[in-house]
Amino acid sequence: MAPHGESIASAYAKKNAFSKPPRPSNDNLHRTKSDISFELSKEAIDINLRPISEVEDAKCECCGMSEECTPEYIDRVRNKFLGKWICGLCAEAVKEEMEKNGGHKEEALNAHMSACARFNKFGRAYPVLSQAEAMRAILKKSAIRAKSISPKGAQKSGIARSSSCIAAITRDVNYLNLKK
Repeated sequence: MAPHGESIASAYAKKNAFSKPPRPSNDNLHRTKSDISFELSKEAIDINLRPISEVEDAKCECCGMSEECTPEYIDRVRNKFLGKWICGLCAEAVKEEMEKNGGHKEEALNAHMSACARFNKFGRAYPVLSQAEAMRAILKKSAIRAKSISPKGAQKSGIARSSSCIAAITRDVNYLNLKK
């Protein structure tokens, strides 16, 4: 036997020698048409399709974001939100605001539009101050909740500590001083 299987490869090549198929002549080739295009060209088909409407840029009256929408969609949104076109994100925020205030659409829309206007004027220009203002509002709300939960005798507001660690630290320091 030859090294690296040379005898096997040569024996296989001699047994299975395939001949190439004959090349077809170009004389017998014809162009083909699909059946559908042939049928369409044979008879005129009357299809009642609505014309494709052009898209327009619509700018949200709350946040200022622009979207490409069809005029029909713009009209539907305006009919739904009292003649104002608002984007999908603001529409969801208005729906949540409606749930909070008992279903008054006009009040919810005005509240959201004023929040967006306040954010666009202040929040975009000074994002750090906007975040600080939001934290201040959260703390103010939590202080109001703490007053309503606290017992009637407690007049003090703010965050109360349950215990102090200063006494334990002082005791440990005094103990160390006595050992010296």
